[in-house]
Amino acid sequence: MEKRDIYDRFKGVIYGQAVGDALGLGTEFMTDEDIAWKYPDGLRHYSQILQDSHRSRWKIGDWTDDTDMMLCIADAVIEDGGVDFRNVAKHFKKWANGIPMGIGINTHHVLTADEYEEKPFEVSEMVWKISKCQSAANGGVMRTSVVGLFPQAVAVCAENICKLTHYDPRCVGSCLIVSELIHALVYGRQIPSVPAILDMAKKYDPRISEYVMMAWQEEDVNRLMNDDCMGYTLLTLSVALWAFWHAESFEDGLLKVVNAGGDADTNAATACAILGAKFGYSAIPEEYVEGLIYREQLDNVIEKLADICIPQIGHQTVGE
Repeated sequence: MEKRDIYDRFKGVIYGQAVGDALGLGTEFMTDEDIAWKYPDGLRHYSQILQDSHRSRWKIGDWTDDTDMMLCIADAVIEDGGVDFRNVAKHFKKWANGIPMGIGINTHHVLTADEYEEKPFEVSEMVWKISKCQSAANGGVMRTSVVGLFPQAVAVCAENICKLTHYDPRCVGSCLIVSELIHALVYGRQIPSVPAILDMAKKYDPRISEYVMMAWQEEDVNRLMNDDCMGYTLLTLSVALWAFWHAESFEDGLLKVVNAGGDADTNAATACAILGAKFGYSAIPEEYVEGLIYREQLDNVIEKLADICIPQIGHQTVGE
């Protein structure tokens, strides 16, 4: 794979996440009935997004906390020229101390703890234990796409960055699978097979395998949706893997995931980061790129992050 192709996929991950997040906001928390009533022909364009009491808090073409937190990771890496987990935690904390639009309950509990900056892992584990080890929200996997862009140590980084707020092994396993898949797609490594992904899953929690297999076997993404599991890390993982295995193009995957509703911004952010890695930035329709109102921020982050990550592979051709 040529360096220019790596850069196209690299950029596709960041833009893919932001596009999925921004369009997915339009159907976030909606059921099939809601979507049929409010978007009878389906949601396709940012301009269609219903400005109700929830969605009107954002401007059309803005993204939510999913991409905000992904950018926190990217900014910390750019600042350090590498990965310092405690600095990532500081960036999370700074974001939480501002006006964190759409912040999840688990993330809020962790980031607002007094000792978080000094003991981020300990606080995260404590919050998880307070939940009786049941909290497995998708707040970790929604932001993990950027970790897949790191040139090395992806597994260690995915695990630890997840644990900065989400300590459950289902969350950690979800982040590892998504990050490793993105890394393989971007840098031309061997794409993890279904058995390989199942092997990754088994190292963390046996419940992950069921959701991996549903994504592989199910032809219709709507059949994966479960209102009782909205916001569950394994449901988001399943939808993202479904898009990777079944979507015919970036736009096809984007629209099918968005119009499936549920936690649509997170599901689409995660799925479209993978699709951006698979098909590249050049495959994202122009209207979705141009419609992002803060795309200059993305371009700035991509340029600086690529300077850190991509030069390390040199000008050599990596394996197909």
